[in-house]
Amino acid sequence: MATEQLMEQALLLAESALVDGDVPVGAVIVDPSGVVIGRGRNTRERDGDPTGHAEIVAIREAAEVLGGWRLEGCTLVVTLEPCTMCAGAIVAARLAGLVFGAFDDKAGAVGSLWDVVRDRRLNHRPEVVSGVLADRSATLLRSFFANHRG
Repeated sequence: MATEQLMEQALLLAESALVDGDVPVGAVIVDPSGVVIGRGRNTRERDGDPTGHAEIVAIREAAEVLGGWRLEGCTLVVTLEPCTMCAGAIVAARLAGLVFGAFDDKAGAVGSLWDVVRDRRLNHRPEVVSGVLADRSATLLRSFFANHRG
């Protein structure tokens, strides 16, 4: 499946987070053959869980599907640049690739504020592709925050 198609799936998951008043971020994880094995969306508001980020939810589901925590050869596709918690989880899970949409100037840890996933001091560094359908991700987020601040 093409990267843009995977991001489209992540965007649909992001939109579904709006139902619970969560920040619209969505993520999918594909195995080495391109099969989706994990899906996630922000669930912090719904579950009252500070770790309920889309990436963490998707990583947990993919690990369950594979029967272990090592997601070697898998790729995470997420609508927003991961924060430090999620970037750390990406490294810990040994994901081979990370694709994200919009940059996060306030909390991004894949180039904006920090660059956790490419830190040479860590034992694993995934390949990173940024900016995939970034305008759509950013528009969704801007709309959400405009409505919550208004």
